[in-house]
Amino acid sequence: MQTVLITGGSGFVGQNLTRFLVESGYRVVILSRSLEGKKNTDQVSYALWDLKKHSIDPAAISAADYIIHLAGAGVVDKKWTDAYKQEILESRTGSSKLIIEALQNQPHRVKAIVSASAIGWYGPDKTPVIPFTETDPASDDFLGQTCRLWEQSIGAAERLGIRVCTLRTGIVLGNGGGALAEFIKPVKFGIAGILGSGKQAVSWIHINDLCRMYHFAIENQPLRGSYNAVAPLPVSNKELTLTLAHTLRGKFFIPIHVPAFALKLIMGQRSIEVLKSTTVSAAKIKEAGFQFSFPGIEGAIHNLLKK
Repeated sequence: MQTVLITGGSGFVGQNLTRFLVESGYRVVILSRSLEGKKNTDQVSYALWDLKKHSIDPAAISAADYIIHLAGAGVVDKKWTDAYKQEILESRTGSSKLIIEALQNQPHRVKAIVSASAIGWYGPDKTPVIPFTETDPASDDFLGQTCRLWEQSIGAAERLGIRVCTLRTGIVLGNGGGALAEFIKPVKFGIAGILGSGKQAVSWIHINDLCRMYHFAIENQPLRGSYNAVAPLPVSNKELTLTLAHTLRGKFFIPIHVPAFALKLIMGQRSIEVLKSTTVSAAKIKEAGFQFSFPGIEGAIHNLLKK
C-alpha cells in the first residue's frame, strides 16, 4: 500500500480526494495545523505542520510515496485587501517552500508531487476567443501572477529529481461545498441568479473527474509540467445557472440577472472572477490518456443533484 501525503486535506477538494484515494487502495497522511479532534485510522492519519514556525513532521515526509499539494487560502473567502492578497500568495508559495526544504533536508522516497494551480493563470478571454492552452503565458493580473509564483515555488522539486505535475483547476462542481453550493442557494428559493450578462464562459470540472485526474497524475510517470483540469465543454454562466435550475425545480423558477455593478458593490475586486470569461482547453490531458466521466454540464449536474 503506497502513501500519499496531502496538504490542504481538510478543504472541499481535499476531503473528496482523500476518500477517493482510500477507495483506490492508498494510505493517506493529511498535514494539519492541529491534531485536536483528529482520529487516525489504518487508511487515514494526521501529522502536524506549521507555516509560521516553519515546521513539518519529518515522519510524514519519510512515509510519503507521493505528495499532493492543495494548501492555500481561499481566493473568494474574504475581501481582497492588500493583507489578504498577500496571505493568498504566501499560503501557497510558503507552503511549497516548506515542503521543498523538508525534502532537501531529510531522507525520503517521494516519487512525484502533484500540485494544485488554477485557471486564474490565464486571465480573461481575448477576442476572438481561442481556448487557453498550457503554453499560454501567465496573465499580468493578481491571480495570474499568484499562479505563476505558486507553480514556480513547487516546481523547484524538479531540481531534487522529483517529478512535478500541476493541475490548473477550473470551477469545481461537487456536493457538500465549493461553487455548486453557492449556485444552489438562490435556486432553492425559485430564483436562477444569472451573474452579469451571463455570457461569460465558465471552465468547470466535476469533483469526481478532478479526483480521478489527481490519481491519474500520480500513476502516470510521463505526466509532468502543467495540465488544465477542466471539462472539455465549457459553458456560459447563463447555461450553467439555467441547467441547475431546470434540474432542481423543473419549470418553477424565475431567471434574474444580477447586475455587474451590484456584484462589484458586494464583492469588491473578487467580482472580477465571477464576471470574467475564461475559456480553457482540456486537450492536453485528454491526449495524455485521461477520459472524462462528465464531459458535459447536463450529465454533471444531473449526477450531482440526483444523489
